[in-house]
Amino acid sequence: MLHLGHLQQQTQPAAGETDWPACFRQLADSTRDDRLRRYYARGMVTGDTLLSATPLMALDLETTGLDPVRDGIVSIGLVPMQVDRIFASRARHWLLKPRVALAEESVTIHGITDAQLDNAPDLTEVLDEVLQYMAGHVVVVHCSAIERGFLNGALRPRLGEGIEFPTIDTMELEARFHRKKRPGLITRLLGHKQPSIRLAACRNRYGLPRYRPHHALTDALACAELLQAQIAYRFSPDTPVKVLWS
Repeated sequence: MLHLGHLQQQTQPAAGETDWPACFRQLADSTRDDRLRRYYARGMVTGDTLLSATPLMALDLETTGLDPVRDGIVSIGLVPMQVDRIFASRARHWLLKPRVALAEESVTIHGITDAQLDNAPDLTEVLDEVLQYMAGHVVVVHCSAIERGFLNGALRPRLGEGIEFPTIDTMELEARFHRKKRPGLITRLLGHKQPSIRLAACRNRYGLPRYRPHHALTDALACAELLQAQIAYRFSPDTPVKVLWS
């Protein structure tokens, strides 16, 4: 079991900031599901932990659509990382059989077909494995509303409760720098658009290579590389994780 006490500094979170270690302790005591209990029991670093000392896990999901309540997860990609390295050899990928039918539009996007999912497990069959792989890590995503929303949407009907975890959202980090304020009248009249904060566009700004999108494992890797670039250009390995996470 990973114990994170040696990474934590004993300071109180600022007003409005989530105390994730305390949150995990409370959830470990209150959750009814053993798999979630084991996940929360592994603990979480404090907000004052430096990025260089923070265990990170890039996550991406492919889904049947865009509605976390009505649509389902068809694949999960996880890539463990640090600010200075990505552990690609330890990356994991799962295909899952959703409880809703695949839509033509989603198949066109991610290329996962019904035939590929015929023998795939339900999320509940691999949930313990997925959670224990994520345990102890701050999750890195590109659009936390999607990843958190779909995991909650998948777990609530299966377990009767959702999941909580801190995320570093690479899309939100880009929005901090490229969408600080509404463009002025002249800019709008000239037809200048705000910079895109889609994953591929963000990577392009940092000179990162182009990958084929909409594969959970590849997109998780792409997100991991993007965060490393963002830290190198705009932050520092000595930045406290609370500056980036939510």
